[in-house]
Amino acid sequence: MAASHERTPRSASHLTGKVAVVTGGALGIGGGISRRLAASGALLVLNDISAEAAEETRADIDTKGGRCVVVAGDIREKATVARVSATALDLAGGGVDILVNNVGDFRPAARTFLHSTEQQWHQLYELNLLHVMRMCQALLPAMVERGTGAIVNNSTVEAFRGIPFAPVYSAFNAGVSAFTKSLAVDVAQYGVRVNAIAPDLADTPQTPAAAMLKGRDPDLIRTWIPAGRFGRPDDYAAVVEFLVSDDAGFVTGHTVPVDGGTLAASGWYARADRKGWTNMPNEA
Repeated sequence: MAASHERTPRSASHLTGKVAVVTGGALGIGGGISRRLAASGALLVLNDISAEAAEETRADIDTKGGRCVVVAGDIREKATVARVSATALDLAGGGVDILVNNVGDFRPAARTFLHSTEQQWHQLYELNLLHVMRMCQALLPAMVERGTGAIVNNSTVEAFRGIPFAPVYSAFNAGVSAFTKSLAVDVAQYGVRVNAIAPDLADTPQTPAAAMLKGRDPDLIRTWIPAGRFGRPDDYAAVVEFLVSDDAGFVTGHTVPVDGGTLAASGWYARADRKGWTNMPNEA
């Protein structure tokens, strides 16, 4: 992520004294979130399946004056959830302030639903929904006891519109957003807020812009994305930072699209000839 694309956090210290957990926090959107929360003063517990990538991110955070503890491991596994939670609770003296459930993936993908298997469904369930519930159940009791806490889950715009070839992925992310909304209602009385973000078209190692373009004319980007560019990790991280901050103290139960306007456009595309819009994107 180029430094010129990074926004300045609200305050270099507005999260000082808070402990934040970020799963999948080494690369891409997760890496952006980790760096941003650490830059704002939070003591970060960074989980990632790649120990090497996690250590590189930790070193970067340390170099910039932040504090980060790595717990490497696959968050789909109960043992990893237990280690991440225990580490965070120990560092926080029994209470964690922020939980960001960032892990999610559309893979394993099948050519169509008819070609998919139950094993793939179960893998997508573990990757996109099950670990979210496990992490929330592990850390919510301490938040409830202290009467404060903020949780942000990572959903997708594909939870709100049809996506070809990935109905199972879409279903589990719709579950993330529904879980977010209902859990927020349950725990609001205890001072805990629960929200989600719904990314689209993020230029990350998982979904690189170069692969999405596949040799197409970059000028066509503005026809697909109203904002005219792909998302950068800090675009998503900035929204997460807001949602976990006191500025969002009256915001709970929502999934915020962070998509450059693609969901709002809902099938409308800027014409390549710059003469208005079309819902038939193969037009000139």
